[in-house]
Amino acid sequence: MNIQNTSTRTLSIDILRGLVMIIMALDHTRDFFHLTAMTSDPLDPATTTAPLFFTRWITHFCAPIFVFLSGLSAYLSSRNKTRKQASAFLAKRGLWLIFVEIIFITLALTFNPFYNLIILQVIWAIGCSMLLLSLFIKGSLKLILITGLVIILSHNLLNLLALPPNDPVTVVIKVFVNAFGTFIPVSPNFQIWVLYGILPWTGIMFLGYAIGRWYDKDFPALERKRKLIYSGLAMIGLFIVLRLVNLYGDPSPRKEYGQLLANFFSFLNVSKYPPSLEYTCLTLGPALLFLSCTEALKGWVPRIVAVYGKVPFFYYVLHFYLLHSLLVIFFFAAGNGADQIASFPFFFRPAEFGYSLGIVYLIWILVVVALYAPCKWFVKYKNTHQHWWLRYI
Repeated sequence: MNIQNTSTRTLSIDILRGLVMIIMALDHTRDFFHLTAMTSDPLDPATTTAPLFFTRWITHFCAPIFVFLSGLSAYLSSRNKTRKQASAFLAKRGLWLIFVEIIFITLALTFNPFYNLIILQVIWAIGCSMLLLSLFIKGSLKLILITGLVIILSHNLLNLLALPPNDPVTVVIKVFVNAFGTFIPVSPNFQIWVLYGILPWTGIMFLGYAIGRWYDKDFPALERKRKLIYSGLAMIGLFIVLRLVNLYGDPSPRKEYGQLLANFFSFLNVSKYPPSLEYTCLTLGPALLFLSCTEALKGWVPRIVAVYGKVPFFYYVLHFYLLHSLLVIFFFAAGNGADQIASFPFFFRPAEFGYSLGIVYLIWILVVVALYAPCKWFVKYKNTHQHWWLRYI
């Protein structure tokens, strides 16, 4: 969902979204090119290093902020529509995103032309959440806010339940709530890999939609800034309290490792799949503070970052195809043969393949720089054309 940049009020949103899109590409570059990306956990306090830990950890901010801003943008877009029109658009947009995830993003990730593995990630979660929002948008803003908060605050209760393995009900609960690496075998040669459970992300989108009210033209700027600051600090404070108490809010409790740095890593190592209460507070709290501080931000750096934020969907799809195309080149340049192409889950990405973290950063920077010109062109194209299909890209 895109916002036309007509004031500093929306520029801050584009800057934040552009920043998370840039950071997001780092994580995907690491997946494709880092030597241990397929064989070890970069967030394991017992085995990781500080550079590797924070390379992965900083990207935790991307998905929740992306989903949150999708909800906020949905509100801003709905201001020029009737509720019926806004509901219909969100439903069509949601179905379109699910289609894109299955057809275009899965292919970009796997380069598997047989489509015998479908990967459902953040675009799938956003699409499903938009479908749910299209139903709730017919009600009150208060209902959307309360529903979003209830989901965010309570979904970790399911972590306390012992669900029977391989039970159909368990699969449904995983898909809707706590999916991560949930494989659904449709047939011996076709399976679906669900990485993002729907509802926890829906709660984040609903919260973003409700906060969109603070960006109405008649909403006082000082009051909006105050609300953003208080809300952001409250979320950060709740994260710290929950992490210290260590009883609820994350399926992976904080552990003691006997080393200060490892203990610090453990404190920050909250669960993304699904986005736990602690994870949501840790990531959205700073995002709200960032929004409060950047409404009047000026200069060439914010303008460049905002370009990526104005066309996030275009950038998202394009960066996957560019990264995987580069991977093919690196794959053959490293002397790999055709018999190693069909690796799991990404073609041209054997488990033992990869480079140092420094090379990963270099590829990441080159990819982000290379995508600036296409993104800037598409921003201009959208601003000078009125084709109906541009609302979906």
